[in-house]
Amino acid sequence: MQQAELSRLAAQLGLDAVGAAPAGPYEETERHIRERRARGLFARMRFTMAQPEVSCHPETLLPGARSVVSAALSYYAPGPEAKPGEGRLPRYTWSDRYAELRAKLEELGARIGGDYRVLVDENQHVDREGAARSGVGFYGKNTLLITRRHGSWVVLGTIVTTAEIERSPPLDLDCGSCTRCIDACPTGALDDPGVLDSTKCLSYWSQAPGAVPVPYREEMGSSVYGCDICQDVCPWNRGTEKRHADASLADDAEPVVSLVDWLEAADDELLARYDRLYFPRNDPRYLRRNALIAAGNSGEASLAPAVERWTQGDDELLREHADWALKRLR
Repeated sequence: MQQAELSRLAAQLGLDAVGAAPAGPYEETERHIRERRARGLFARMRFTMAQPEVSCHPETLLPGARSVVSAALSYYAPGPEAKPGEGRLPRYTWSDRYAELRAKLEELGARIGGDYRVLVDENQHVDREGAARSGVGFYGKNTLLITRRHGSWVVLGTIVTTAEIERSPPLDLDCGSCTRCIDACPTGALDDPGVLDSTKCLSYWSQAPGAVPVPYREEMGSSVYGCDICQDVCPWNRGTEKRHADASLADDAEPVVSLVDWLEAADDELLARYDRLYFPRNDPRYLRRNALIAAGNSGEASLAPAVERWTQGDDELLREHADWALKRLR
């Protein structure tokens, strides 16, 4: 299949960028993963870093694999700032765009023909490397994949297929001398350009088990999950933001949440509503932990009763974070 035909099919399905590369090992990426894991930069994260002997070898993911098709779907939409008593979610979680991307790639794989396997947000494949090889985007200094028209406001997915597809050339683009993401990161997680130190990353700590280190709690501000700081300041994202400035939010979009709700809702209710989010062991106490931090940062005295109830509980993790938050509120 020619690249032009692949692009035509992808456009029909509403994909924002697509490219293809031969199915072969990602040797340099595998080396980087092993080196950074040895340096402890992944903290307790596993994901694609857990088994680079699998995630960096798409040629082994499907018998007879010949091509890796990478695709991007933009998720940018303007949204409100968090009001007092609210917590902020990162844009990619406002609705389940991964599910939408997965469905589009299943259809694209069928239209391409041959045997294929779709991988979206899975541990078996480093989607960013496939996308960089196929010209969908390039690696930014914030370690995210940056596309030409949609910046880094994209979710990525992959089709490994037995079909032979013309290779797309990698983008001859980079961040140049820009250091805005590095300068904006409040914890220094990006001080080594292109390398993320997860032990300093607010997004990591919002999804990690255990207590959030005290020095990082105030930096989390009103965020209850993830972090968009390095994307908010990226010049490559300005074009997308301007083009979508007047866009309306999807009906199921959820940019902000009620902190009181997160602190008072039943566990099974939180689990059902936020199954699209990753948190350790699917334990909603980690969502409550993040809500307590945001409440402590809010300065909103009306949140004190919802916080105080957790200072009396048996859960040592939540009790400690509630004590911290209550002291700040008072």
